[in-house]
Amino acid sequence: MNQLALQIAGAATLAELQAANARLDAMVPALHDSGIHAARIAEIVSGLNAGLFARLWALLAPPELIAHSCLLVMGSEGRGEQILKTDQDNALLLRDGFEWPGLSALAARFNGVLADWGYPPCPGDIMLTNPLWRQPLAAFRETLRGWVFGDGRVLPADGPLNLAVFFDAVAVAGDAALLQAARAQLDRLLDGQDSFVARFAAPADQFPEPGGWLARLAATLHGQRDEPPLDLKKQGLFPLVHGARALALQYGVREASTAARLDRLAERHHVAPAMAAEAADALRSLMDLRLTQQLRQRAEGQPAGNTVDVARLGEAEREQLQRALASVKRWRGFLRQHFHLDAL
Repeated sequence: MNQLALQIAGAATLAELQAANARLDAMVPALHDSGIHAARIAEIVSGLNAGLFARLWALLAPPELIAHSCLLVMGSEGRGEQILKTDQDNALLLRDGFEWPGLSALAARFNGVLADWGYPPCPGDIMLTNPLWRQPLAAFRETLRGWVFGDGRVLPADGPLNLAVFFDAVAVAGDAALLQAARAQLDRLLDGQDSFVARFAAPADQFPEPGGWLARLAATLHGQRDEPPLDLKKQGLFPLVHGARALALQYGVREASTAARLDRLAERHHVAPAMAAEAADALRSLMDLRLTQQLRQRAEGQPAGNTVDVARLGEAEREQLQRALASVKRWRGFLRQHFHLDAL
């Protein structure tokens, strides 16, 4: 891993960096087969990805632009929870007053190279190629204001989603002070906005609860029935991730990963330590189950997804899944009570 990080940092051409990217892809199954848990693999992969994105940007962008901007990765990449390549989520903050005439073409080049290397373009267009995600700091501050307050009458439908993506942002190249300034603006905007934060948190409870699955899993464990595939993201991971994100937004927690957010929330007594630890354990279990399933799907020539075929799980895996879903159910109950979601 250290050798690969050095290869990425020392790449002098796109071809050399692409070769490092290929090694990164091959590393994931090897780490999994060696018994390393998915959460740790995600930390390793995200760290290497950050280095790769920064080196690609350095190979493509002029030094003056790099010095007057901040390249961000967001979403699961920003949280350090992405393992296999999924949608790109990236952005660029520019120093106020700085302009670069060829920025649009450069953004297309950056996102295009990543797409060629296996990082799929974002279906929601959350990438440098979208001017919304390529703004000077002052303009982006106003964009944040619009996501929170709308036009004074109607909130934008995509405001909470965009805010969720941005809240997971980390700087990978350039001047990180630009991201810090944008975050400070967000803190000011959200001061006293409990109703907005509650609406922001609500999607964590939007999918059907796993309660029915708990009963069905119990039956499956005793060989009584088979079940259709279960969506691990909707039924398990998303409620944990977004719930922790909403709480972090509410209390100004700056940690990027879900596990670190839960630790800090417990440390500050915003979440009971036992509840935070249980949610973190469920997150790790679900990440393990999803990665195992995704690698199995790839080995069978299928696209890697978020569903797990419960009928193909071993008894220990089903018990692991049952415990994790029970924890998710309790976590969602806590979120409903904390944010008064039933009153929305």
